[in-house]
Amino acid sequence: MILYHTSGREIKNPDIHYGRKNADFGWGFYLTPDMEFARRWAGENAVMNEYELDESGLSIHVFKRDIAWSRYILNNRRVIDDLKVDVVIGPIANDTPFDTLGILDSGFLKQEDVIRLLMIGPEYTQIAIKSEKAARQLRWIRSGRIERIDKEALKAEQDLYQEAFAQELGKIL
Repeated sequence: MILYHTSGREIKNPDIHYGRKNADFGWGFYLTPDMEFARRWAGENAVMNEYELDESGLSIHVFKRDIAWSRYILNNRRVIDDLKVDVVIGPIANDTPFDTLGILDSGFLKQEDVIRLLMIGPEYTQIAIKSEKAARQLRWIRSGRIERIDKEALKAEQDLYQEAFAQELGKIL
């Protein structure tokens, strides 16, 4: 499996314990199989690292954008990662519900409403390398600096998402 990770630097030996503990799939090294997605969201002068993951012998859990995925993400946002696997694959959850009004922890919205908000927007795949075993099977191939990004396309996507999010939030409130 060919995967991509963007950063401010080249990362030949990723650390699965570095980063946010309360990310979508808990602590891990996050990648995507979608090079264009990685490029579009990277930012100016980012470095795109390319890897190959040898999946043999790894326990892999694949989520679809559904209730089980939403509940897993909600638990991880509360730093409760109860899925013990080497790799998690599934849709990226947009941070807006978690960044807006403290929605998740405030009790302002019901859990099913937060789940409805998570379902909004385009669906991109992320892969979290969760174990040292999986990290050893992730081979760095190359890296390169991203010179130009399409800011207009990114802004258009963000605007569409924000509009859909506001409409759905209006229905909930």
